[in-house]
Amino acid sequence: MQRIDGAAIAAKVLEETRARAVALAERGIRPGLAVVLVGDDMASRAYVRSKDRRAAELGFHSVKKELPASTTQAELLAVVNELNRDPAVHGILVQSPPPPHIDEAEIVRAIDPCKDVDGFHPVNVGKLAMDDPTGFVPCTPLGCIRLLAEAGIETTGRRAVIVGRSMIVGKPMALLLMRKGVGGDATVTVAHSRSRDLAAIVRSADIVIAAVGRPHFLGAEHIREGAAVIDVGINRVDDSAAPKGYRLVGDVDYDAVADRCAAITPVPGGVGPMTIAMLLSNTVTAAERFNPRPG
Repeated sequence: MQRIDGAAIAAKVLEETRARAVALAERGIRPGLAVVLVGDDMASRAYVRSKDRRAAELGFHSVKKELPASTTQAELLAVVNELNRDPAVHGILVQSPPPPHIDEAEIVRAIDPCKDVDGFHPVNVGKLAMDDPTGFVPCTPLGCIRLLAEAGIETTGRRAVIVGRSMIVGKPMALLLMRKGVGGDATVTVAHSRSRDLAAIVRSADIVIAAVGRPHFLGAEHIREGAAVIDVGINRVDDSAAPKGYRLVGDVDYDAVADRCAAITPVPGGVGPMTIAMLLSNTVTAAERFNPRPG
């Protein structure tokens, strides 16, 4: 069984991104990433700090806007529009989820598609569906494709089952795996918690992408011998023996299935580190597109 080390692969992506940022710096260009956080969600704050720290380490122009939970829709739209107009900002991310009174879909649509490094704007979703490489791909599924590639897992002609149908992971993941070329050409099934005979569907897969958001939702009865498993889930479960009183587990019961897998990502240390790495890579791509080389 191959344990896919997401932290090591993310470090490789970050070094590639650093080299691209240095090449831009030699031309007097500094990639700019703006992260907007509304409210006091502790998990979101920790995630934003991590993004800000990583961006600074790579020499980015990093903008962090922390707004109170009382921020109105109009005030948040004004901040987004200000960042859209800022030539020093190449990528904009509004941290999800915002407070309940915020219409997140409207905020996403307000971001300039050329700065939508999260890949959720309808223009970028459409480009992904149309195999248009000028769009931005959501970071988590893009990271999953990189994990498969680095682990040497062939996708061409393989049957892939994605458990989860969200716009964040499931749907873009399916589109990526169906694309023509390297990392694609798979036969894809998108299943979910309401799929009939889910275990049989998932057992048919050469590649399983688990993104349903339920701890240990997939067990031994779901995974066939020799399958590759990418576990996107990050779930907190109570554990009195753990220092923080909880531990993080995936959507897959790792201990129950690892021995039968050809390859599997752990949680934590699998997909998680890739999301930030791909966000920063997308930001450099945005800066490169905004500042093409002469000639």
